[in-house]
Amino acid sequence: MNKNIFISAFVVMILQSCASKKDVLYFQDAEAHSVENIIYNSSKIQPNDILSIVVGASVPETTYPYNVQSSAAGVNLNLDVLQLQGYLVSNEGFIDFPVLGKIKVLGETIDDLEIALQKRLEKGGHLIDPTVSVRILNAKVTVLGEVKVPGTYTFTEQNISLPQALGYAGDLTINGERKDILIIREESGVRNIARIDLTTADWFGSPYYYIKPNDVIVVNPNNPKVKSAGFIGNAGTVLTIASLILTSVVLITR
Repeated sequence: MNKNIFISAFVVMILQSCASKKDVLYFQDAEAHSVENIIYNSSKIQPNDILSIVVGASVPETTYPYNVQSSAAGVNLNLDVLQLQGYLVSNEGFIDFPVLGKIKVLGETIDDLEIALQKRLEKGGHLIDPTVSVRILNAKVTVLGEVKVPGTYTFTEQNISLPQALGYAGDLTINGERKDILIIREESGVRNIARIDLTTADWFGSPYYYIKPNDVIVVNPNNPKVKSAGFIGNAGTVLTIASLILTSVVLITR
């Protein structure tokens, strides 16, 4: 009787330490959200952002005074060099732009700044049919917790998604809690916190589908991981000790 009780308790313990398929698979209802419109988030420029601003025009030679990278034309520059040549946004939110002088960019989106510079260059008689391309060169996302390669990652794309950011970190480990991904976002002096369930796709239309610069993503451990950490190191150790105990009980109750 005691042996049966022990075996039952052992089986329950093992089952509790296992994750089900529904706890592991991503976006299980993705088909229901496949025709949703994509909403892109435009990040606002913050102090200490480093901007790349490239100016073009119908007569390329006329743009040289407005492009700090013009002396390196034709050279394949790496990101570190581009950052050194970029425009650092001051604590007050200004950049010092060639010819035009100090320009306030704090709180502007990339699109808004491109349009504003284009209009200023054209209406001020500086260039004919100017084009302006702006990128943030030091946008970062930090991924912590139960991922394969936690760390801080730099991206230059205007929009990257949460799955992409997790991909930078090598994806979640099997011990990551997919139903409770924490996103910490600071913008315009306000800190917001969101929790995302990766096993569903109902958050695809949320403001947190796309990552913004300086977001922090935290992947918490799942329940089996927490239980094993608080009890015994890993499943292999549990099985070994349980086997020894079961053998001892069998020998004693013979």
